[in-house]
Amino acid sequence: MKKIIILFISTFIISLFYSCSATKSIEEIESPSAERIVKRIEANRRKIKTFAGTGTISVFTNELNTKSNFKVEIKKPDSLKIVFYGPFGIELASALITQKDFAFIDMINNNVLKGKSNSQTIKNVLKVNFPQDEIVDAATGFVNLTNKISLVPLISKLNENNYELIYPDSINNKKTKIYLDLESMKMNKYLITNFNDKIIYQAEYDQFRKIDDSIIPFNIEIQDLLNNQKMKIEYRKVEINKLNDKLRIEVPDDASVTEL
Repeated sequence: MKKIIILFISTFIISLFYSCSATKSIEEIESPSAERIVKRIEANRRKIKTFAGTGTISVFTNELNTKSNFKVEIKKPDSLKIVFYGPFGIELASALITQKDFAFIDMINNNVLKGKSNSQTIKNVLKVNFPQDEIVDAATGFVNLTNKISLVPLISKLNENNYELIYPDSINNKKTKIYLDLESMKMNKYLITNFNDKIIYQAEYDQFRKIDDSIIPFNIEIQDLLNNQKMKIEYRKVEINKLNDKLRIEVPDDASVTEL
């Protein structure tokens, strides 16, 4: 009987040892893999120095519900130009936003608004309450993950190629969730939720195409539930790293200019 007890204890200790060893190896494999995944996504984002896209943009807020043909040009790190078109390709308005300044031209009323760039002026001009860097990332179909590179997320395998990465933030009572196809490195969805999984911010990406070794989503939908605003972009054409000249807009000589 004593030998049986000793054998049982020995077997239990050995099993426990191998169980712990196996758990440790899984953690060691998953953690650096998550870091490599985020680095690859971030590397793809940083490869895009300039971006030009044409298509349609829809904006839904408490003040606005509209859809327009548009063209966006982006020159990183800080220049964003948007032109809005009406029927028959008539130019309705254009905006140029940098980190320091902005200019908005209302072609219909021949009015120009100029001033310093901040969240309030962007909201007044574009009718959306997004910071400029978020607008740039939204337009290009990426999310800035620089602050996630050194963090270790929780990883769940959803199916053969699709994974969920979760970054808990107990200080701010939030979780960041990234859903991606590991084989193609397509980020299909980006969520910010509270710890009860109530969605605060959601970005969804679809209709991916490979352009110059970069995977670009042609359909982008952003929802900011805290501010009750939604933006949807559907591209017809995209070019990356082709813009050479400085972004500018031409102010008509007879336009009425207002400094904000």
